[in-house]
Amino acid sequence: MREQTERGDQDARDQEENQTWTFRGYQLDPPHFTTAMVHFYRAEVTRANTWRTRLDTTTNWAVVTTGAALTFVFGDPDNPHYMLVLVFLLVLTFLYIEARRYRYYVLWAYRVHLMETDFFAAMLAPPFRPSADWADHLVQTLHEPTFRIARWEAIALRFRRNYVWLITLLLISWGAKLSLHPQIAQDWRTVVERAAFGAIPGAWMIRLVALVYGALIALGATTFWSQSRREAPSGPLERLRERLQRGAGPLMPAPHPWEQLAIIITSRGTQVAQRLLTELGRGVTALEGTGMYTNESRDILLCAVTDVQVPGLEKIAHEADPRAFVVISPVGEVRGEGFRPFEAPS
Repeated sequence: MREQTERGDQDARDQEENQTWTFRGYQLDPPHFTTAMVHFYRAEVTRANTWRTRLDTTTNWAVVTTGAALTFVFGDPDNPHYMLVLVFLLVLTFLYIEARRYRYYVLWAYRVHLMETDFFAAMLAPPFRPSADWADHLVQTLHEPTFRIARWEAIALRFRRNYVWLITLLLISWGAKLSLHPQIAQDWRTVVERAAFGAIPGAWMIRLVALVYGALIALGATTFWSQSRREAPSGPLERLRERLQRGAGPLMPAPHPWEQLAIIITSRGTQVAQRLLTELGRGVTALEGTGMYTNESRDILLCAVTDVQVPGLEKIAHEADPRAFVVISPVGEVRGEGFRPFEAPS
């Protein structure tokens, strides 16, 4: 009887350890947890595909509108040239709409990326476990859904990948229309005069269109340079890029503080570090310091964590040492084991 009781207690403890989630009497064990994650993955893939289809739809609008405008404008020498300018503005509107849709697509694609690389891939290769922060990032996007890229960055990406060709074709066609119809222009002054639109002189129309096109080119080139030089060593080109970024101001996307750097000043560094290693699964670097007011030695712990882990880190630090001093600083990017950059898909 005693052996049966002990065996029953052991089975109950094993069952309790295998329970991943409990709510109002319902218990979710590992097999059910995997099933729930599979359904969640299918839902996120469906969302990502839906927004990807919307991206293609917006691009199709721009292509059809451009083709119709070119057919109309060049169909008769007397057809007005300003139709191409109006279509140029319409294509810019499509670009803005597509950039907005792209930000939503990147959000869903980011969740799919997390589950593919850190949940399903972890089942196939040693050490057969996900990275320490994959669930934290997933929880962060569920609790506080935030766009992974800035609005201007999305506009630059969609412009580089699709709209640069459409807009360039429109502007070349506009120049050809001004030069050829109703008859071939003999000099540049004639072309400028033909570019007039109502009360707006032709010179101002050309300057305005060139200004908008140049701004788009500069925005696309600056974001491309920022991505291509991200891992390059610091040098003259890197310093020039940083100056351009500072000069661009709000046009350049700001770094997203998805990771935080925690600086913990404590007299119980070993206890705090051990709990961070075991409970959060994060590496800790210890430095020796001295309090200049008390002249007492202190441990300075450096630990990179995710946003979701910050409350747990603060709780651990103050439980181990109520007098611990904790500084949390957002960082632009953390590289290393457990932290991997996410590139926006095309």
